[in-house]
Amino acid sequence: MTAAGDDLGLTPLVSIVVPTLDEAPGLPALLEHLARLPGRWEVIVADGGSRDGTAALARSHRSAPLVLDAPPGRAAQMNAGAAAAGGEVLLFLHADSRLPPIAHAELGAALRDPLVAGGNFALRFDGGDRFSRLLTRWYAVQHRTGVYYGDSSLWLRRSAFAALGGYRPLPIMEDYELVRRVERFGRTACLPGPATTSSRRWRARGVARTALGWTVIRWLWLAGAPADRLARLYRDVR
Repeated sequence: MTAAGDDLGLTPLVSIVVPTLDEAPGLPALLEHLARLPGRWEVIVADGGSRDGTAALARSHRSAPLVLDAPPGRAAQMNAGAAAAGGEVLLFLHADSRLPPIAHAELGAALRDPLVAGGNFALRFDGGDRFSRLLTRWYAVQHRTGVYYGDSSLWLRRSAFAALGGYRPLPIMEDYELVRRVERFGRTACLPGPATTSSRRWRARGVARTALGWTVIRWLWLAGAPADRLARLYRDVR
């Protein structure tokens, strides 16, 4: 934990919260990645009831992350992880995402501005092929209009997260809903990174259908469509 005399902008302890559900195939690689990452980190795996041994794999990993048996649902898992965190900065990382090697340095630099409440990282979809490059460019265009999601590794000061009341208990759009509140709460920073995430879930549908699906769901949600119905639609477009 950060000592009382530490400058938060220079030496923050960052708590990385990873919500998991049946992530056994990929979780060891993520934990190895985080174990090698420079900086002051605390890793918390908030498992939502995996049946494939995800929690046991995390508990046995050499990096010794804190593993929680959290209520099901990504919002509940991330709130549980935040409640158990010891850091003054909370970073929410998807299990199929990776942080850049300079993530801690970039966070420290952003936090020197006391008005910065949180933000995210520039995002690159992995693969290096045309599909991944187009998806990366489309996401960057979205971000310029203030639209970004949890796959870009959201981070907040603990004080801002507490003031905002954490994630709302939504079955979908919980990340975008929090982003909208953070943007109104204080200054945000998109760190250059980039963080990377998997394009596997979207590859079969192509960029156009993927972008259309995301956009339709977001506008339906903004128009007041019930979140449970949108969750079913989201499963259909994945």
